[in-house]
Amino acid sequence: MKNKTILDVCKRFSAGDAIKAKDIKVTGKYPVFGANGIRGYTDTFNFDGQCAVIGRQGAESGNVHYYEGKAYMTEHAIVAEANEENCSGYLAYKLMQMNLARYQGQSAQPGISAKTISELPIDIPDLEYQKLVFGALNNLEKKITNNEAIAHQLEAMAKIIYDYWFLQFEFPNEEGKPYRSSGGKMVWNEELQREIPAGWEVGNISSLIDSKKNGDWGKENMQGNYVLPVSCIRGADLDFVNGKSLSTPPTRFILEKNSSKLLKPYDFVIEISGGSPTQSTGRIAGISPYLFSRFNNEIVCSNFCKAITLKDEVNYYYFLQTWMTLFENDVMFNWEGKTSGIKNLIFDSFVKNTKIVIPNKEQLNMFFEISDGIEKKIQNLLKQNQELVSLRDFLLPLLMNGQVTVGE
Repeated sequence: MKNKTILDVCKRFSAGDAIKAKDIKVTGKYPVFGANGIRGYTDTFNFDGQCAVIGRQGAESGNVHYYEGKAYMTEHAIVAEANEENCSGYLAYKLMQMNLARYQGQSAQPGISAKTISELPIDIPDLEYQKLVFGALNNLEKKITNNEAIAHQLEAMAKIIYDYWFLQFEFPNEEGKPYRSSGGKMVWNEELQREIPAGWEVGNISSLIDSKKNGDWGKENMQGNYVLPVSCIRGADLDFVNGKSLSTPPTRFILEKNSSKLLKPYDFVIEISGGSPTQSTGRIAGISPYLFSRFNNEIVCSNFCKAITLKDEVNYYYFLQTWMTLFENDVMFNWEGKTSGIKNLIFDSFVKNTKIVIPNKEQLNMFFEISDGIEKKIQNLLKQNQELVSLRDFLLPLLMNGQVTVGE
């Protein structure tokens, strides 16, 4: 083993570049890495190679991912690229083991310093052994990456169907042909100032919502009447719910009398406080029935989020895609206020005053059935990945500490 600093073994150790929220999409050529891993996709890249990606801002700062290929690295991620004498893949796994989150600064917005991390000592073996260890771990990583790619393709498929049916109005007519281009009747709607299919309605977002649930942070440990263990979804955990991060939400303990705050299948969690100058509040995550297999506890959201239940679960996937489309188009920026310097989504006003198209039941039922099947497959893949990550994390310290060796 050679005693060096992290900077000694890197040819690059620096953050990426800013990117506008509107340029990050569900689909695109290249993944966008933020503080918690992949945030979405875009059509440009600023990195091409092999590296460790370290989240540098937010509650999950210090998390590490290995990446190989072209990607867009944002200013919220540190790129650690090994020099010619070392292996970037081995470096990534070594950094995963070093618990970099403990170096978070003590401030309202947690974060780590690239300079501080770069100066940390690191024990590293010769290049050939690095490659052997990396090869063993990377076999698991490839399976994880493959599952992520399939899940992304399925997610993109659901988005394409939504766009085709509900934005272009090319849902199947009685003959199975695209409605609008096959001469389907369109009527002018004064509220939206555009044509919509005959028989469809226009209403406020709130017309689809049955009830709201406030969040609950509870206690870190069981104490007194705080005895009900829950997984608490914060804004930082929405990426986990949406399959963009493997960092699991924290376990908290809440009062049993607050069990009404527990999330149910087909609820939603919406971030109502937080955001940034380039990202509005209003990020959403759906709580499908297939999601619960990825949690060990019942689920609540934190106080900086709001949970909602729809009047009819058949609207679930249409509501989710419609909300995400509004978010991607920066609509929520127009509905934000500030309290003590923190941005807040003016939720009630937004849902009461934002008009959307409401399709008829036939199209909503068809879209629900298709999307629900896609969602089940996605959650199964994400569950597999959790199990693979658990195996990888079990092997990682054994390989790094020499308790288990890799033969050629």
